Amino acid sequence: LAVKDPTAVERANLLNMAKLSIKGLIESALSFGRTLDSDYPPLQQFFVVMEHCLKHGLKVRKSFLSYNKTIWGPLELVEKLYPEAEEIAASVRDLPGLKTPLGRARAWLRLALMQKKMADYLRCLIIQRDLLSEFYEYHALMMEEEGAVIVGLLVGLNVIDANLCVKGEDLDSQVGVIDFSVYLKSDDEIGGKERNVQIAAILDQKNYVEELNRQLNSTVSSLHARVDSLEKSNTKLIEELAIAKNNIIKLQEENHQLRSENTLILMKTQHHLEVSKVDVEAELQTYKQSRQGLDEMYTEARRQLREEAQLRQDMENELVVQVSMKHEIELAMKLLEKDIHEKQDTLIGLRQQLDEVKAINVEMYQKLQVSEDAMKEKNEIISRLEDKTNQINATMKQLEQRLQQAEKAQMEAEAEDEKLKQEYVNKSESLQNEFSQKEKQLLQLETDLKIEKEWRQTLEDDLQKEKETVSHLRTETQEIVNVKKEFLKLQEKNKQLKSICEDQEAALQELASKLSESKLKIEDIKEANKALQGQVWLKDKEATHCKLCEKEFSLSKRKHHCRNCGEIFCNACSDNELPLPSSPKPVRVCDSCHAILIQRCSSNVP
Repeated sequence: LAVKDPTAVERANLLNMAKLSIKGLIESALSFGRTLDSDYPPLQQFFVVMEHCLKHGLKVRKSFLSYNKTIWGPLELVEKLYPEAEEIAASVRDLPGLKTPLGRARAWLRLALMQKKMADYLRCLIIQRDLLSEFYEYHALMMEEEGAVIVGLLVGLNVIDANLCVKGEDLDSQVGVIDFSVYLKSDDEIGGKERNVQIAAILDQKNYVEELNRQLNSTVSSLHARVDSLEKSNTKLIEELAIAKNNIIKLQEENHQLRSENTLILMKTQHHLEVSKVDVEAELQTYKQSRQGLDEMYTEARRQLREEAQLRQDMENELVVQVSMKHEIELAMKLLEKDIHEKQDTLIGLRQQLDEVKAINVEMYQKLQVSEDAMKEKNEIISRLEDKTNQINATMKQLEQRLQQAEKAQMEAEAEDEKLKQEYVNKSESLQNEFSQKEKQLLQLETDLKIEKEWRQTLEDDLQKEKETVSHLRTETQEIVNVKKEFLKLQEKNKQLKSICEDQEAALQELASKLSESKLKIEDIKEANKALQGQVWLKDKEATHCKLCEKEFSLSKRKHHCRNCGEIFCNACSDNELPLPSSPKPVRVCDSCHAILIQRCSSNVP
């Protein structure tokens, strides 16, 4: 018989235990029907199995005091591979009661289960085999296919809701022992589980029916509320419809009344229009005459505007010419300044050359003095020699040959001295000539500089004159602008006068219409006076009520008497007023005969 690999047997056993624990946990949680807590036995067994699976094939790490073998290292690696795991890793590190790495690993497993992301975290971990090889042996469960199978089984735990309290629990000292008795089943337990399943199904149906009934009751109450609101809105709409019908009937009656009044007003206005046509024609003739005078004034103002515009255009053209001349003058000034700077540079160069010539002359003069001193010394030597020759003529007879040689040497020295003198004289004369030429050039340059200064002075004077002309032109342009502003003001005044004239024309038209109406009313009053002559006024005691409104007279309702028909009205009924040209205020008119009413103070005085 072939001997099996013990690590493979261990992996198979751990895989089977993981399957049983996950299956039992899911079935018991579904039958339990509530959120699981940390005291639930299948859940505790699941964590023990997971701890054994993660510990399988774990490498032993040496520490300072002892050997260390913990699963916290690979679990701590998850936060680097899966960024969402940083939160639970930080929470585990911050828990105050945890002291060992194993306790932190157990807390990490519980938090991952509550987040329902344990399968995702471990899947990211088993994919990175090269990183896991630092913590696990090559034959470990997490390095083989069994690890991927366990990660797939862990996905089913996402249907479970777990509420675990990690903060107060002692996770460091728990003993991880698998209880196999949980997974051994009997016939009684199988029958009891079937009954529990049936009872859970019935309870689920009952809960469903109750929830459905609750929802139906809520929908019925909402429908009743909607029916009540619709009934209220229907009654309100019926009332509003009745009010609208009443308003329509009233508006139709008012429309009929307004139409009848409109026909009467049209008849009156047509009559008044026929009468006022003659007055309007006369006023139109006067308006035409005044309009002709205004047109003449307008043409005159327009002609002046054209002249002012032409004058302004001429001034602007002159200003442009002056500006161009100013630019040319500025350009000429810049060129002159440039030329002056160049001449100043040449003058400075000539002065430097003159200083060099003077230095050369000084050096030559010093050399000439040195040569003259040498000549003087030689003359002194010669005089001394002559003295000596005169003194020792007797003794020198023997040395005549030497003397002749000395004389020849003296002659040669004198010739050389004369040559040197002649060279020095020639050089001094040439230097004198150059010096005189340089002085002449200096004088010429000074005269040129004086001419340039005079020319610049004349140009500055011309520029000052041009500036004055430009300032004068600016003042003239400012005057033109002021004239333009005055012209605009005159135009505004002209517009205002036109508007006033139009208002006056409209007022004249209104006065003409009112005068024509007043003339017609006066003629009607005269005709009524002629028709009603001979009638007698009522006595004050007899007139106790108004003729129109039939109300009794009082202090607020004063009596107004018609001088033609003799009728008496109150001040409320006699509202018809007529403007007269002779009186500042309008007068009240009788409603029957259109005669002027007067207020009665007593029975005798009208």
